[in-house]
Amino acid sequence: MSAQNAADGAQQDEFWLFGYGSLIWKPPPHFDRRIPGWVTGYVRRFWQARYSLPARPTGLDGLNGAHLVAQDHRGTPEAPGRVVTLISREYWEQLNDPHGSAPEKVWGVAYRIVPDRVAEVKEYLDIREINGYTIHYTPFHPAPGVDPSLLPPKQQGPIRTLVYIGTPDNDQFVGPQNPQELAEHIYRSEGPSGLNRDYLWGLEAALAELGPESEDEHVTDLSDRVRAVALREEKRLEVGIAKVEPAPIEVVAGSEGVLQREQQHHLQHHDFKQVSSVDEQEETEKAA
Repeated sequence: MSAQNAADGAQQDEFWLFGYGSLIWKPPPHFDRRIPGWVTGYVRRFWQARYSLPARPTGLDGLNGAHLVAQDHRGTPEAPGRVVTLISREYWEQLNDPHGSAPEKVWGVAYRIVPDRVAEVKEYLDIREINGYTIHYTPFHPAPGVDPSLLPPKQQGPIRTLVYIGTPDNDQFVGPQNPQELAEHIYRSEGPSGLNRDYLWGLEAALAELGPESEDEHVTDLSDRVRAVALREEKRLEVGIAKVEPAPIEVVAGSEGVLQREQQHHLQHHDFKQVSSVDEQEETEKAA
């Protein structure tokens, strides 16, 4: 992060964080507002490798002096999983991407962090997103129908949000991949945080809840391909052919159950709670 970006961030009256991957269903600690919406100028892709790292000590109150590791390690150092990152649309247009189109809007959610907890949350996020992600700031557009009381006072136009991005110059960025090979890789990968495919299906389900325009064709296509792989492997199991790994039947049946399991798994990782009650609509992660 540049000195100018840091200075600009410090001048903001409110601190907002944009989540476009697991942060959609694994919220940061100490937030008191959560609103759906989108950013532009980026493309979301499963082009970031992810695996477990050694635990690091943290003095965060909510963790009671525990050690913390990045929470989305869906693989191992020998066989890294895949998670999403954002790529600038200008850079992406120069690449030979088999998924040759992408929506103009990257949907996700923005969280407002309680002012006196900002430093603590930044430390938590720096640890959570340590593996290959860097800090950026981007304008966030709230979805139509969002309760105006949830927006910053006298807000006009987009909200300035912080976002963690795995840029192409980091060693975990893998770049364009054949969609079917990527789907096979995601199906096989597993790490301490769970199955890589659960991350994919959890993202698909979380995006579907944000709004009528929130579908991401890259995510949807990969989800369909991985479901097809899972069904193929189930059939192989039925006829007694050796296979890499069984696919839980409830996962193949639908992504909603996966999202619920992912959310429950997340709550076991830290004791952070929201500081105040929020609208039921926010609790169910649904847009107006």
